[in-house]
Amino acid sequence: MPKRILIADDGDAVRQIIRAFLEARTDFEVCGEATNGVEVIGKAKELRPDLILLDLAMPLMNGVETASVLNGLMPEVPIVLYTMYDDAVGKSLASAVGVTAVISKPDGIGKLVECVQSVLGAAGSVDAADRSSAP
Repeated sequence: MPKRILIADDGDAVRQIIRAFLEARTDFEVCGEATNGVEVIGKAKELRPDLILLDLAMPLMNGVETASVLNGLMPEVPIVLYTMYDDAVGKSLASAVGVTAVISKPDGIGKLVECVQSVLGAAGSVDAADRSSAP
């Protein structure tokens, strides 16, 4: 059964590109999309994804605020922050709000797909306290 991923980014084109690259792999299924932090929280509760992919700069709630809420609601679900502003999110802040990994958009979609594969491949054996050390 494919791993279900929820994508949150305020850019339509960005979501479409991420969806296309992730769904090109048979082991991933994009179960939903959101354009802001409030919307992704509602969809995460409804859809129960295996991984949540967040942009940092979103309307209503940014990715850090959203990750903090999501981590409180579903701490077992890995969160990957995919952002242009990776230098704005330090490792300790990311860990504190429950972000598993921070990937820079300029590093490319291939790096994101590798990270998602790594996190989901190891998600069953990594507990919440150790997730911040995942790639």
